[in-house]
Amino acid sequence: MQEQSFREVFALPGVKPIEEERKVFMTGNEVVAWGALAAGAEIMYGYPITPQNEIMHYWTRLAPRFGKKFLQTEDELAAGFTTIGGVLAGKRAFTATAGPGNVLMQEPLSMAEAMRIPVVVVIQQRGGPSTATVIYSQQEVTLTCFGGNGEGLRVVYSTASHQELFDYTIKAFNTAWRHRFPTFVLGDGYQAKMREPLTVYDPGRRGIEMAPPEPLVGKPGMPGVDRPPAHLRNAFSVEEELFAALEKDLEDYERAAPEIAEAASFNTAGADLLVVAHGIVFRSVAEAVRELAGRGARLGYFRPITLRPFPRAQLREAAREAKQLLVVESAYGQLFRLVLENLYGSQAPVRTLFRPGMGITPEEVAEACQALLDGREG
Repeated sequence: MQEQSFREVFALPGVKPIEEERKVFMTGNEVVAWGALAAGAEIMYGYPITPQNEIMHYWTRLAPRFGKKFLQTEDELAAGFTTIGGVLAGKRAFTATAGPGNVLMQEPLSMAEAMRIPVVVVIQQRGGPSTATVIYSQQEVTLTCFGGNGEGLRVVYSTASHQELFDYTIKAFNTAWRHRFPTFVLGDGYQAKMREPLTVYDPGRRGIEMAPPEPLVGKPGMPGVDRPPAHLRNAFSVEEELFAALEKDLEDYERAAPEIAEAASFNTAGADLLVVAHGIVFRSVAEAVRELAGRGARLGYFRPITLRPFPRAQLREAAREAKQLLVVESAYGQLFRLVLENLYGSQAPVRTLFRPGMGITPEEVAEACQALLDGREG
């Protein structure tokens, strides 16, 4: 009797990972694996690192049942480069990492920027500076937005809930393939490990059309005769050549930015205080601001959902009437610097509540807001 492989025994040919919408209760890392499956991802390349390990674990458990693949590489450098290889071959490929893995991955991700390779990367942030600290933080904003040598021609979605981890994992594949820029989904250690309810769904049943992947190399026919040749350059020997390539990429990025940029805001008209936060810290800010506003306080919030490109026009509109701003983050000014850059010329003072590597509660946000509204801080 012929022995059957694991895939032959458990595979579900022709079965979609998610058929009907359903409520589930999962960790954030499970959510990412299901989101990638729902998006039609075909292969994950990865190397273990906390707190993203379980994305690999769940993917390797689920993927064979649906004909998907996984390759564990020798480190994050290799994970980044093999993800590029998978995309070049025409696969919806992705990887995930955190902390020092994010540092190592910047070399291949710079290459992906240069060659306009639509890789998708999930980052579960952790604290630093350190190679071994595995606790929660929001300290990978600058690295994820601007890491590597280059101009930061990337898309970075900052998620605040498990539902958003699912939604934006799907969206990241579409953004990457439609605009041909590396696209990141930014989570954190809390989101990775905690469980909360969400609704999973098949994108097609919600009318979401997935951008089809295609091979970027090895297409049939003679280059220059049967089809245009592929120019995927990562090396320039002449300054003018690099400048010309960058001019085109920068123009493409600036043209796409208004379509990609996303933000959320609340109660900004006539607000004396505008509170700015992203990611999971935004949840504390939203709760505190809504409670104070419900008691008559004149304040609102602004949340950038994309950190690259930053929703500059939306922030400037939200801050137009604010007498002062408060930036809240679990880092020492990484979001603050983005806010200052994009508010350049505004006269409203920008206050801060920084807790690098620490969670921030709604009560702490409410106390800081009330102190500013009462004129006790400034």
